[in-house]
Amino acid sequence: MKNLRNGEFFGQINEKLDFDGLTITDTEYTYPYVDWHYHENPYFTFLLQGNIREGNKKEVYDCSAGTLLYHHWEDAHYNIKPDLFTRGFHIEITENWFEKFHLPKDLAEGSHNIKNPVIILLMYQIFKESKLNDKLFELNINQILLNLFGRLSNVKKSPEKKPVWVNEIDEILHESFTEKLTLTELSQHLNIHPMHLSRDFQKYFQCNLGEYIRKLKVEKSLKILNDFESLAEVALECGFSDQSHFIRCFKENVGITPLKYKNILT
Repeated sequence: MKNLRNGEFFGQINEKLDFDGLTITDTEYTYPYVDWHYHENPYFTFLLQGNIREGNKKEVYDCSAGTLLYHHWEDAHYNIKPDLFTRGFHIEITENWFEKFHLPKDLAEGSHNIKNPVIILLMYQIFKESKLNDKLFELNINQILLNLFGRLSNVKKSPEKKPVWVNEIDEILHESFTEKLTLTELSQHLNIHPMHLSRDFQKYFQCNLGEYIRKLKVEKSLKILNDFESLAEVALECGFSDQSHFIRCFKENVGITPLKYKNILT
């Protein structure tokens, strides 16, 4: 089985940054099939464009643009790519980085398809920082990555202790975030008191209910930004009340305006 060394990925690496125990690569996937392999370091794969199917020992993921995967070190997987342009953004993390920040290397074991928009939007911010590449980009990327790992470890911690309503409301919000949702209706559907829902939502999702819904909307906008000619159309498709509200929420979560992000992505 092929063992890929630090910074080594199948495909054409168009950009590579090495600093502070991290290796960041922007890669075009050129192989229709990549056989079982593993990497010597843990890393994140963030799909920027296109589609890919990835399988590991436990499950198979059909990944579209905006998908965020985490792979633990030496965790075997394979890839199948359809005949279309596919581009991925990777952050590979060496043991030195974990040691520098006094973190265990097995902070998030296994392979995970991360669906929490709070964590996914942090990865969008890291991608943005890597492209701006100003004097503070190393500091900013380390800070965001530490935040990301902190949230990821909280999500993975003791999942069996979560009440049933946590997964139920997450499914509802992912399916219906573009619709008008009320606390009363959600509470009735979940059969819990509105005060209980308001109090405990932050505990399991690392933000309040309204913030979580806005993050889902922004996450969707990032996936479809190039599919519409105007920002007003994107805002409407994602459930924002108007274009100005969309731009404000986008900038709060990603750090730049939608138009600036489109320029970075091209």
